[in-house]
Amino acid sequence: MDNITGKVIIITGASGGIGEATARFLAAHGARVVLGARRAEQLQTLTEQITQAGGQAAFARTDVSQRADLTGLVELALERFGQLDALISNAGLGLISPFDELRVEDWEQMIDVNLKGVLYGIAAALPVFRRQGFGHFVNILSTAGLQIVPTMGVYAGTKNAVRTIAEALRQEAGPQLRVTNVSPGFVHTDFAETMTNPEVKAQILARHDQIAIPPEAIAQAVAYAIGQPANVDVGDIVVRPTAQS
Repeated sequence: MDNITGKVIIITGASGGIGEATARFLAAHGARVVLGARRAEQLQTLTEQITQAGGQAAFARTDVSQRADLTGLVELALERFGQLDALISNAGLGLISPFDELRVEDWEQMIDVNLKGVLYGIAAALPVFRRQGFGHFVNILSTAGLQIVPTMGVYAGTKNAVRTIAEALRQEAGPQLRVTNVSPGFVHTDFAETMTNPEVKAQILARHDQIAIPPEAIAQAVAYAIGQPANVDVGDIVVRPTAQS
């Protein structure tokens, strides 16, 4: 974890779940974290707790579907801490449902957050990384993109679109920038709360109760990738419950 100390790391979707766990874990190991999410009150509380524990943190209300918000988050990192070492694109929506229900608005929200939100982050951070000569993109994806199942078509599609974008970005990035994808399986978070199909939501919640792992497991995977020496690029990490098929 020595390579994490002092790094400035942006985390989107940081107000709960994987984002919050990652913020706490990285801050505890010496990173300076910049937190973004739509729930500003939770961000403020988390920032205060990190600070009281001896860490360094800043936050801004951030809707990743708005390009200006991500630009502002990167600017906050630079203003507060003078650099940016990593951008963790964690914000995501899983509004899963069968295609026949034609929940087009849900599809559009997932595209806006899961896909365009990552692209907006790249647009904000890539010029900074190029100027600095270093930087690391970390994308939180999903095992739903590795094993395609009914009801998750659009959700998995957005995650696999990011997987494709990340690979192209890695190849274009050259020897100075790193790109990592982390694909969690079932994790104990409030992820299912936004689902609009009650039957699918109930199924997901039941499965979570049976096998889900703590979000700290994902935080440790992220820290592993970020903590590697500058000449080591960890491309893909899959972290799921042992019981998950």
